[in-house]
Amino acid sequence: MQNQIIIDALKSQYNRDLRKQIVKNVLLHEKNSDSESIKSSYKILDQLFSYVISELNWSIADNSTKWDDAPLKIMSQVFPKIENTKWFSDKQLTA
Repeated sequence: MQNQIIIDALKSQYNRDLRKQIVKNVLLHEKNSDSESIKSSYKILDQLFSYVISELNWSIADNSTKWDDAPLKIMSQVFPKIENTKWFSDKQLTA
C-alpha cells in the first residue's frame, strides 16, 4: 500500500507529459553520448529516486539479504519506459 501512496504522490506532482519528457530526454542524451546533459538528467532521476528510497525507509543494509527492488518498481510505474535507460540498468546492478 505504501508503494501506491508514493506512486500517487509522484504522479500528482509531475504530470504524465513531464514524466515522459524526462525519460525521453535521458534516452536522447544517452543516445547522443552528451555527457554533460546525461549528468544533468541523471541528477534529476537520482533526486527522484532518493525521494522514493527515503519514503520507503529503504536501505541497502536492510535489503541486501533479500532482493527488494521496490524503489525501482516504483520508478518504472511512475516514469514510462525508464527501464530502457542506462540509468535504470545501472541502478539494477547496484541495488
